Amino acid sequence: MADFYSAEQRQLQDAFGTRGLADALHGNVLRRALAPMDRKFIAASDFFFLSTVDHRGYPTVSYKGGFPGFVQMPDDRTLCFPVYDGNGMFLSAGNIAGTSKVGLLFIDFTQPRRLRLQGTASLVTDEAQLADVPEALMLVQVELEAIFTNCPRYIHGYQRTGSSEYVPADGANMPVPEWKRVDYLQEQLPPKDREAARKAGEVITEAEYRKHFWKGLE
Repeated sequence: MADFYSAEQRQLQDAFGTRGLADALHGNVLRRALAPMDRKFIAASDFFFLSTVDHRGYPTVSYKGGFPGFVQMPDDRTLCFPVYDGNGMFLSAGNIAGTSKVGLLFIDFTQPRRLRLQGTASLVTDEAQLADVPEALMLVQVELEAIFTNCPRYIHGYQRTGSSEYVPADGANMPVPEWKRVDYLQEQLPPKDREAARKAGEVITEAEYRKHFWKGLE
């Protein structure tokens, strides 16, 4: 516990009279290995939020989605998940390569619950390991250091309606995301993406893309 809470966190705990509560939760809730229900929850999840830290010390939070089971658990101290095609910025993957510390938040909106995990991540580019993961550019492997459940009382209830049509699947042809058809990006797209965008339809302007992106908020 000595290095889990910072001096600033301790000051706030003391200010609000929760130091004893924080210590009790640390001793009874926090763990370093996945419990059976942790594994069941993660195995059934089709998304989570990933937090990484960039070279300036700023956090980057990203949504990661797939089909249930896209997060693998080789053992009780390790998670592994794919990096799919994105916008080419590689913010999360680059942060992992540079600073390695990550946080993961799994949420169930239908039966409110959440699970937090922290660990040290690394990028896996071994072709043999990528072969079984359709369309994965690389894998992220996380060595877990802290796992704890969180009170779900403020989680809003939402109903799942289906998986994204963009989630890679073996033998499936995923549609081209609309932003890849924006005019000023065409010359910057990798050749494969440029050809796919050309076949997907007419080039659109950024204004047209933004209008569709914000549809419903006018």
